[in-house]
Amino acid sequence: MFQVNEVIVYGKHGVCKIIAKGKIDMPMIDKNKEYYTLMPCKEKATIVYAPVENNKTIMRYVLTLEEVNNLLKEVPNLQQIPIENEREREICYKETLGSCDCRELIRIIKTLYLRKQARLESGKKTTAVDERYFYLAEDQLYGELSFVLGKTKDEIIKDICWE
Repeated sequence: MFQVNEVIVYGKHGVCKIIAKGKIDMPMIDKNKEYYTLMPCKEKATIVYAPVENNKTIMRYVLTLEEVNNLLKEVPNLQQIPIENEREREICYKETLGSCDCRELIRIIKTLYLRKQARLESGKKTTAVDERYFYLAEDQLYGELSFVLGKTKDEIIKDICWE
């Protein structure tokens, strides 16, 4: 169980600080359950309420500096996601985003980055699905890496070797 003032990753909201924990008196919220009150680090004006007993959305501790450094060393060896069917591709991307697994996010970004390069070289545009999931995966991954490393997204992108 997480504690107040800890920083966690909470699903699509990314890195969040737990600012309170307890029951909430709001319409349409179970008044018998405990909730974390979370403040997303990238959207400080936003408040998110997450059930303490949560089976739907991933909640985990933010990676440590050592874990991030090890992860960045792994990037060249992480394989692309080998999916040819467009429908399966989107399902896979959606599931991966929901997992909040940084290695899998890197695999999505790497796959989409290299796919985009290949499409551009052959005179084709990037698909809307690819663009959307590339942006979402980058936002989720780089949000956490930025927090841990104290760097901007652009600085992190320069640090990553995709090939």
